[in-house]
Amino acid sequence: MRKKSILAATFLGGAALLVSFRPADNERYFEIAKNLDIFATLFKEVNTYYVDEVPPAKLVKTGIDAMLRSLDPYTNYIAEDDIEDFRTMTTGQYGGIGAVVSKRNGKTVVQAAYEGYPAQKAGLLPGDEILNINGVLVDKKSNSDVSKLLKGQANSVVKLLVTRFGQDAPVEINITRDKIQVDNVPYYGMLTPEIGYFQLSGFTVDAGKEVRLAVSKLKEQGAKKLIFDIRDNPGGLLNEAVNISNLFVDKGRDIVSTKGKVADWNKTYKALDLPLDTQTPIVVITSNRSASASEIVSGVLQDYDRAVLVGERTFGKGLVQATRPLSYNSQLKVTTAKYYIPSGRCIQEIDYTHRADDGTLGKVPDSLRTAFKTQAGRAVYDGGGVAPDVAVQEREIADITRVLLQKSYLFDYATRYRAQHPTIVSARQFKLSDADYQQFVDYLKGKDISYETDTEKALTTLTKKLKAEKHYDDVKAELEATRRKVTTNKANDLTRFKPEIRELLEQEIVSRYYFQKGSIEASFDDDPNILMALSVLNDQPRYTALLRPGTVEAKTRPEAKRNMGGSGGQ
Repeated sequence: MRKKSILAATFLGGAALLVSFRPADNERYFEIAKNLDIFATLFKEVNTYYVDEVPPAKLVKTGIDAMLRSLDPYTNYIAEDDIEDFRTMTTGQYGGIGAVVSKRNGKTVVQAAYEGYPAQKAGLLPGDEILNINGVLVDKKSNSDVSKLLKGQANSVVKLLVTRFGQDAPVEINITRDKIQVDNVPYYGMLTPEIGYFQLSGFTVDAGKEVRLAVSKLKEQGAKKLIFDIRDNPGGLLNEAVNISNLFVDKGRDIVSTKGKVADWNKTYKALDLPLDTQTPIVVITSNRSASASEIVSGVLQDYDRAVLVGERTFGKGLVQATRPLSYNSQLKVTTAKYYIPSGRCIQEIDYTHRADDGTLGKVPDSLRTAFKTQAGRAVYDGGGVAPDVAVQEREIADITRVLLQKSYLFDYATRYRAQHPTIVSARQFKLSDADYQQFVDYLKGKDISYETDTEKALTTLTKKLKAEKHYDDVKAELEATRRKVTTNKANDLTRFKPEIRELLEQEIVSRYYFQKGSIEASFDDDPNILMALSVLNDQPRYTALLRPGTVEAKTRPEAKRNMGGSGGQ
């Protein structure tokens, strides 16, 4: 009890010190000191009198996390133990084996081994189940625990005992850890003799250099047009967004401005270097999960009419974070500003400042969104992400497909297929025949692929209401007939949704032989966004018209269809 009292007294003393030095005429500082005093006093009382043992660090972190959650999802407390993970997120670097491992039904399964990294070089395969790491059993370890066991200093050795499909006994695999650098550009290559394609999946250190290299290599291979895929990219370092934008717009152009409470921190970032390319036609593919730095890049290229955007409206995160050092090697990641792209618009969608009484958040309504102009004069709007010039709706997968993914049946069958087929043709050429697909259907026999369709859910709800209102007996026969018909139709879903299921299964199988790059290539011929991007680039008059105000093509853009008032600046 003595140690607890000293701890609480020290905490309380810190608050009292703040009070003694507060400016007497500053009510705000008095409010801060007053509430810190209340918090410290409350903590002391709970610590002293609560019936069970109270872990101080856990209790205080819970309080801090709850406080910061009331602001926005991006303002976070980073404890000393989590600093390494945070550093990995921002640098893309860590010491490890270069594999993705996850828990599934109590098993620790390798999901992917990245090409060229230690795990793949040592022979670790997707589908391998890890039994122990350096002699430590992992059956009861969490994902976080397993990750910590696998990570370590470069050149150190980690020993894994794994079971593998098709082998009777477990095998030991020794892997020498290395410095792992997660690629921001996981793929670039030619789609046609004239059209190059590259993906950008992150904005960690050197993302700009990686994009520069990818574009340069594609042009060396003959690319006269480019597809820039930024789908599902959650963002990252602001300076890398500036560097990437600078590759495609003239030196001296405004890229992004930040404006926040601390006026001295407000800044306009400009293109400081000579661009790599300002002429090659570009299509940028976006999704509703493209956020933050992704929205800066796509928004800049749209505002300067430098590229046609294809896909979905982006996420709508126009907030900037900075990290601030705290005591005991912890840090605070805090939202410090909003950013504004060249047209002057801020694309932040959710209003975290004004919450309803029940704590829910609202989005900026269409009526309050303001129109701005691109360099050529096309109308664009703030307050709701970056809208594409050509909308492509993301395909909803069928219920049966979702079950096959969730239960890892596609993943497990690919593991089985790899064990039975040492080699396959190239990623772009690989296709499953009807006979191959039937083998997969046979594999599913006896597996649990039960699910409830939306129609079945609606029938269940309707049945409950009819019973409650005493009308069920009147329509019982019709309801049961409908239910049987739906059930029969559902039984044929493996056939009805065969193209969709086969496409995903092909990608999963290809990844076993050609890794992440192969999986990407296997998707090219079925991806509606890539097919649309190719269509736009292969139709030069349409591409040009989409970037000019007043044309029929420009008038059919999602943004142009809005009937909204207001105007803004460029």
